[in-house]
Amino acid sequence: MASTIYDEIKKRIALYEDGDIFFTSDFKDIASLATIRKCLGRQVEKGAIRRVMDGVYEKPKYSKVLDEYIPPDPEKVANALAKKYHWTISPCGDVALNKLGLSTQVPVVWSYVSDGPYREFVWDNIILSFKHKTNREISFMSRISIMVIEAIKTLGKDNIDENTIEILRSRLSGEEKIALLKDASDSALWIFDIVRKVCA
Repeated sequence: MASTIYDEIKKRIALYEDGDIFFTSDFKDIASLATIRKCLGRQVEKGAIRRVMDGVYEKPKYSKVLDEYIPPDPEKVANALAKKYHWTISPCGDVALNKLGLSTQVPVVWSYVSDGPYREFVWDNIILSFKHKTNREISFMSRISIMVIEAIKTLGKDNIDENTIEILRSRLSGEEKIALLKDASDSALWIFDIVRKVCA
């Protein structure tokens, strides 16, 4: 392994922020994939980076409060995968509820809707699930609109009260409410009725 190749990869890793996610393929302009894997393996051994799963790495982030390196952020991994594969994604299920302040429960499965294929990624005790939706359903909608609609679906028609509506209302800006009304226009009638109350 040429030291210059190793040094080039090392320099590029240094440019990442702590907590950033990157891939073996991000270095393909420098060397062959076999050589890149060897270089990244050396960096893992030194503790400079952390292997999340095959081909996926993280520059570890240290917490002074916890006095330890914190685990990779599933949302950062999800967004990095979406960027790599050119998917439009948005949280759904318990992840959407958590991000919108409708639940304090930490998700067991980190679920996202995507215009890419059905895929599931696993590392440590984390399950990252991408559920396929058609382009018409999400590709031309804002991320916040998708998340709100998915949260409403997750809760179900009979489990949404005025408190839920008020929480959602307080989370959205005026521009986001305008976009949500437009994006939800083709949704089921009961969903659109709730959206209208949220955006009132």
